[in-house]
Amino acid sequence: MTVLDVIFYPNDVLRANSEPVTVFGYALKKLISDMFETMDAYDGIGLAAPQISVTKQVLVVGHKSQRFALVNPEITSFSGVSHMEEGCLSLPGVLVDIERAESIVVRAKDSDGVDFEMVYSGLVATIVQHEIDHLKGVLITDLGTTRLQIDE
Repeated sequence: MTVLDVIFYPNDVLRANSEPVTVFGYALKKLISDMFETMDAYDGIGLAAPQISVTKQVLVVGHKSQRFALVNPEITSFSGVSHMEEGCLSLPGVLVDIERAESIVVRAKDSDGVDFEMVYSGLVATIVQHEIDHLKGVLITDLGTTRLQIDE
């Protein structure tokens, strides 16, 4: 496993639409493994492939006991409303108050290309929505009220 460099705004890759994954195999599994390693090294709870300069529809989530990857994810339905102040590894020191769905249904593929559907709620739903936004070139600063975090 390799820790990759996270890119920072205003890098243009963060604004690109990611392409669907069409080839499943060792390279994708290595990418996902490296993404988990990178997310952990940067103390993140989610990471999308564009944040490491890869414009493919791949994201990883790691929160408490939940660790999973989504390939070509699509939100098929949502319910409820949640407000949360979000940060982003690609925008260090920036916090944004964002309104998102409390619960989402996601259709995606796993690293072997097998289709599945899953329901996510609470913080995990927020993380998934945040990372799917990255796959579309959307940043948290596009969505809510921004403030700078001042380290004391």
